[in-house]
Amino acid sequence: MDITILYEDPYIIVVEKSAGVPAQKDTTGDQSVLEVVKNHIKEQYPQSRNPYVGLVHRLDRPVGGIMVLAKTKEANQSLSAQMQNRTVEKRYWTVVCGKGREGVQKLQHYLKRYPKQNISKVVTFDVPRAKEAILTYKKIAEIKDQTEILSLLEIELKTGRHHQIRVQLSTVGLPIWGDTKYNPRFIKPKEWVSIALWAGFISFEHPKTKKTCTFHTKLPDIYPFNLFL
Repeated sequence: MDITILYEDPYIIVVEKSAGVPAQKDTTGDQSVLEVVKNHIKEQYPQSRNPYVGLVHRLDRPVGGIMVLAKTKEANQSLSAQMQNRTVEKRYWTVVCGKGREGVQKLQHYLKRYPKQNISKVVTFDVPRAKEAILTYKKIAEIKDQTEILSLLEIELKTGRHHQIRVQLSTVGLPIWGDTKYNPRFIKPKEWVSIALWAGFISFEHPKTKKTCTFHTKLPDIYPFNLFL
């Protein structure tokens, strides 16, 4: 299983998952991050038959990067409250098709989730169950690969909506490379590709010590990220 433990204490565990690994059990039956972490704790503490592991936040299956999980209910409540209060800082790297604008750009939309199709769409604020979605992006680099322009962006999420980054970037004409739901070029791929979206940074208050915890990873050495290494 492609999961690396970055940090662990009695209250939290921070891992880096590879693209393609589900955060929690899905219809495929493939082993998930949640299951791997539970098995890891069982190996450490054989007397614990069903250890508590709380999924504080999720990453879409095609997305790789950092995830934080709670090892106690109290830690889960604290971290979940931080997520709801928008005090957790999360940054992502992504490679998009197109020329991102210079400087820090703010995207603000209203999104509605359609569970049956497993997609989200931009709607007006008065649509029932519409939720506000806010992010900022900064263009790090730009390159011409064969016949297309690709841009490396750093994303900072202000809210956490279903497929938020993917939908909002596609809406402004910057679809993510490899996105089989929101990038027309990849909707019917000839072969499996990994979406170029990576959760590279997270910072939050430790649920017990109250100290600031910050974790980050390097840009993954996979295409198309490796074009910018």
